[in-house]
Amino acid sequence: MSDQLLYQIQTLQFSDQAAANALLKDFVNANFPFNVEQVQVRPSAVSLNSINGFLHTVDGDKLFFKTHVEPQSLIHEYYNSAIMAEAGYPIIQPIFSSTEWGKQLLVYEFFAFPSLFDVSRQIETGQRDGAEGILALQEKADQDLWKIYQQTLAPLSTKDHAQVPIHQLFVHRLVGGRYHEFYAGKAVHLPGQTLNFDQLAQLTWKINGIIYQDTLADLVRIASQQLDPARHKTPSVVGHGDAHNGNVFVDEATETLIYFDPAFAGRHSPFLDLTKPIFHNVFAIWLYFPQEIAKELSIQMEISGDRIQVDHDFKPSALRLGFLESKLRHVLQPLISHLQTTQQLPETWRQELKLALFCCPFLTMNLCDALRFPPEITLLGLSLAVEMGSSSTTQQQSILDTALEKLKV
Repeated sequence: MSDQLLYQIQTLQFSDQAAANALLKDFVNANFPFNVEQVQVRPSAVSLNSINGFLHTVDGDKLFFKTHVEPQSLIHEYYNSAIMAEAGYPIIQPIFSSTEWGKQLLVYEFFAFPSLFDVSRQIETGQRDGAEGILALQEKADQDLWKIYQQTLAPLSTKDHAQVPIHQLFVHRLVGGRYHEFYAGKAVHLPGQTLNFDQLAQLTWKINGIIYQDTLADLVRIASQQLDPARHKTPSVVGHGDAHNGNVFVDEATETLIYFDPAFAGRHSPFLDLTKPIFHNVFAIWLYFPQEIAKELSIQMEISGDRIQVDHDFKPSALRLGFLESKLRHVLQPLISHLQTTQQLPETWRQELKLALFCCPFLTMNLCDALRFPPEITLLGLSLAVEMGSSSTTQQQSILDTALEKLKV
């Protein structure tokens, strides 16, 4: 079984919703115990690798569905909402789940909570206020997350860790085909210049005056090795795995953030568990709104010899920097301190986190896709991939490394 049909529907939802709806209706009726008369996909900026929407049954029920699509997957089963509920996460439970690859689908009773992604964007664009209240909810959720980490913390063998689905978001995308499909030998359209990716990958980077020690080729090679779960044991926690703000809903009545879509939930490294929320909730607005951000962005590039120099003015909003501060203060810092005290802190924890962060801008979407990304955004995405994964050779540091340096280790 493959998920090529779901991938086709995921792509079609942005260009031909009627066709996507028809294909998905046939798929649901052929594979699942629902007599569906109408399907409504809900394409949104956050649906980079997913499909969600509504099922209307002949009995008059309105249901919500969600599926994550991962072509060339090395993982053949997804979704484990039960493990999250048992660990104490506030999570919306499905009324039906299918975990088989190619048929992965969760169905829920209809709910109307807004996602934290939508609420955050509305605050950023001035459509609503309430930033302080949202940050307070985030801080409470992060404090609760640390409590769950503490309660579920346990060592995990390399054999068991290698089987968990979270790796599909990181190392499997590097070695399982997505890297080669996106980049190897492909043309990269940059402002005023087009390069072959293999040529670009050999250049060193100077970004906003900061010189980084690794090329893109270095980062791909090192991440493929260091993120391989078979290399070392790891402390583990029960985590969501993909807790970006599109998978977190705001129950304003109870002032609670609720988790959703546990496609990659399980017992895995806490550093991998923190990766997606750190990158996507803080640094990735350009990934979701590339045309809008391109209009606001100032970015220049110069290539001289074996170095590419980039200067840009992209910076996360105050709200997003608040999300970063909360995650580091209330989860990562106590995690590091606890693991250090109990002699469980891996020497490579920071490298693991940064290399996983590198995978987010680099492999979530194809930055060489000129139909989706303007040249300025392609360059920004590649620059942020370097900033996430590499380290400065100078005293000046990136926003991420500056924040990490403040942690007490």
